[in-house]
Amino acid sequence: MNSSRIIISGGGTGGHIYPAIAIAHALKEMQPDVELLFVGALGKMEMEKVPKAGFPIVGLPVVGLQRSLSPANFLFPIRLLKSLRKAAQIIKDFQPQVAVGVGGFASGPLLQMASLKGIPTLIQEQNSHAGLTNRLLAKKAARICVAYPDMEKFFPKNKILLTGNPVRQDILELEGKRNTGMEHFGLDPEKKTLFVMGGSLGAKTINESIVTNLAALAEQNIQVVWQTGKLFIDEARRKIAALGLGQQIKAFEFIYEMDLAYAVADLVVSRAGALSVSEICLAGKPSILVPYPYAAEDHQTSNARALVERKAALMVADSQAGELLYDTIVKLTNDPSLREELSQNCRPLGFPDASRRIAAEILKLI
Repeated sequence: MNSSRIIISGGGTGGHIYPAIAIAHALKEMQPDVELLFVGALGKMEMEKVPKAGFPIVGLPVVGLQRSLSPANFLFPIRLLKSLRKAAQIIKDFQPQVAVGVGGFASGPLLQMASLKGIPTLIQEQNSHAGLTNRLLAKKAARICVAYPDMEKFFPKNKILLTGNPVRQDILELEGKRNTGMEHFGLDPEKKTLFVMGGSLGAKTINESIVTNLAALAEQNIQVVWQTGKLFIDEARRKIAALGLGQQIKAFEFIYEMDLAYAVADLVVSRAGALSVSEICLAGKPSILVPYPYAAEDHQTSNARALVERKAALMVADSQAGELLYDTIVKLTNDPSLREELSQNCRPLGFPDASRRIAAEILKLI
């Protein structure tokens, strides 16, 4: 029997790439001889991250349409036509039986050409507010896998399957890791631990709110594991050293051992990207979400509201973080019953088997 051939397209951010890689691993587990090809956008992070994960990738010259008046928009139609032509050639050469789109620039041309050639397509939408590319592709998609309920306002109801977002396996396995995490980060097991992250690049508003209140957090007996991103790490380290708080505040440009960070956390402060929200739910951690207000169609605010409406998280608007974030952290730290309520309510919103459920749907389409 010939092996199955599947194309996975999309990317642009970690929130698109890491779920795509998780789906690919699930497909390999379920059907070891499956042939996979990723299609990304040239110059975007998937061109580096996907090969590192062990999968082949081809790049399209596609770019996004700028929301402001930009000279780059004049190149958009040319790049789009080139991408459509290249996508058609990739499909002709690889002969996929299914094409999967995870959102991002590259998924548009690839899934469009696959649909025109009669190849079944599956869309994976990570956010609670569907992106424009996925909304346009939905009409011809055979199946749409979503991470949030009530997505009928974006997609045809009969095509939707609620699967959750795929996350890294180590986030699903936190049991027994707290002591290891405390040792790893050099923390005091007797103190409450705040885990702060703003995504892989950091978050300016969150970072500024934390750095302003370092001494106050220490006085409240709160210790911090803090992913600052590369633009803020030097300032964070300078302030920590100046205050002599090296034992209590641990700042990192990027944290690779995310499972240990979640394992030690009593509460989390985070942006509200789809991947971060899914990880928080699966880890069952009480959280304060500070949505990035300039995300496409403000989808991070939609993601955060989806949890807040279910009493599964607290939210602080980006514009109010300077005045409200510290007080909200202290309030949540000192309220064990609220932490427990948020933890219990967010767990059901995580889907530990999301990648396998999506992989099973992909294989059904062959």
